[in-house]
Amino acid sequence: MPTPAARPSGRLPVLLLSLALLSLVRLPAAHAQEPVDEAAIALIRSQGLEHSRVMETLSWLTDVYGPRLTGSPRLDEAARWAAQQLEAWGLQNVHLEPWGPFGRGWSMERFSLHVTSPVTFDVLAFPKAWSPGIDGPVTAEVVVFDADSEEAFADYRGRLAGKIVLIDEPRDPDEPFEPEAERRDAEDLLELANAVSRDVAQRRYSAEALRRYRLQQARIRFLYDERPLAILDRSYDRGDYGSVYVAAASVPAPAGSAWNERPTPWDPQGADVIPQITVAAEHYNRIYRLIQKGFPVQMEVDLDVQFHDEDPMEYNVIGEIPGTDPALGKEVVLIGAHLDSWHAGTGATDNGAGSAVMMEAMRILRATFDSLGTEPRRTIRIGLWTGEEQGLYGSVAHVNRHYAVLPGFTEPPTALKPDHALLSAYYNLDNGTGKIRGVYLQGNEAVRPIFAAWLAPFHDLGAATLTISNTGSTDHIPFDLVGLPGFQFIQDPIAYGRTHHSNMDTYDHAEEEDLKQAATIIAAFAYHTAQRDEKLPRKPLKLAEPAEAVGDR
Repeated sequence: MPTPAARPSGRLPVLLLSLALLSLVRLPAAHAQEPVDEAAIALIRSQGLEHSRVMETLSWLTDVYGPRLTGSPRLDEAARWAAQQLEAWGLQNVHLEPWGPFGRGWSMERFSLHVTSPVTFDVLAFPKAWSPGIDGPVTAEVVVFDADSEEAFADYRGRLAGKIVLIDEPRDPDEPFEPEAERRDAEDLLELANAVSRDVAQRRYSAEALRRYRLQQARIRFLYDERPLAILDRSYDRGDYGSVYVAAASVPAPAGSAWNERPTPWDPQGADVIPQITVAAEHYNRIYRLIQKGFPVQMEVDLDVQFHDEDPMEYNVIGEIPGTDPALGKEVVLIGAHLDSWHAGTGATDNGAGSAVMMEAMRILRATFDSLGTEPRRTIRIGLWTGEEQGLYGSVAHVNRHYAVLPGFTEPPTALKPDHALLSAYYNLDNGTGKIRGVYLQGNEAVRPIFAAWLAPFHDLGAATLTISNTGSTDHIPFDLVGLPGFQFIQDPIAYGRTHHSNMDTYDHAEEEDLKQAATIIAAFAYHTAQRDEKLPRKPLKLAEPAEAVGDR
């Protein structure tokens, strides 16, 4: 593994520091009570905007170590490289924190798919993660399985064994009459700013949605009983013009089981998985139309994969700049992003960008404290999580290990751990390459004036919006669920919906100026959270049982 670059000195010209120290930031009257360190802001902006290394970090995470599927050797290598780089930048207590066991690792060695009859053409497609290999090349007949009820399964019984089976209907690609990439406009930001706080209700599914889910599970169980050679679906909505969205192979769930009780293809005992492949919409449609016209279609498939059972554990990357205040040094400000990705691309917008930004924020902070000749009052820590794409596994494990016992996403915590009292805030980034436009307050109205003051020096960079709204589906959620201040930043979408989880999620779709801006703002937020006299205010916490301080389990 290449040795990370040597730690930069972080020393800026004395003149810059002297000028920065001449004045204090002028805040609106409503925010005057929350101090902002203008000297630190000047240094942070200089490091983040003029001396950035975020794109170089992203290139290492994607071009060299991507993709980073949970359980794969590439993710392990990325984690080790990130740890070495953080250490080279001067962070302390850098280590890989284990969680798990997760299960089997998987990596693809070779894959090809072709139509060989009645015409010949290469098919743009990717195998789903944890699909087993096919000892090939193997040529097989292609058939359509379009049963829309369990009663219709009888028409296919005994006809699918050894075949390549198409399971989706064709989909008309979306022509890009509107720009694929977008930024949040004033109307969108105003709508976010004017949002009203609402209690978070548990998700309810309609009867039709439940019917479709049950039919989907029944179809999978039937296909597994019939034992086709491979199952092919098409890339879902927005998966066109060469974009193929790929995730994990499906494993049949027992009839009547809840969605969260489904078996996983990475089961450490070795799940029974039939090879599954996602095909680009345009190619899938052509194959489907040939079959509709009555042509017998043959395809050749070759798939070579490796399963990795050497170590069932996975690892988060942890490092810190220790706090030195005698009273506050044990308290923690945590920033983080998930390091893992899906496997068709190299995991740039989801979420190499977030990981590179958080690493860059720590580099900026180390250089800033070096230039100031001081150290943070509170400890500033970074967490690069793994297993996020499979269900926030790494961040949940970290919360369970350090802060609170979290039984599940529909249940409140059952007990608090001593470190629960020591975390001031967790800041997360996981919405692509777009610049920061503000912060989701996650229902915590008490932080509004604080964050407004901290955003004020960055209005010129487009960051000014605070919304009481919640946002979910990423790693701040476990912290929020146990009553800790956990926040995700509002970002410009850019073309996130066209890249993440797809083969087009590569370094080339990262926006350099946006990532530099994001790292700069996050560094400033972490700095001020570490230096303020009090921890950030918290929302009320409801426990499943009376709070009880417990040791690490």
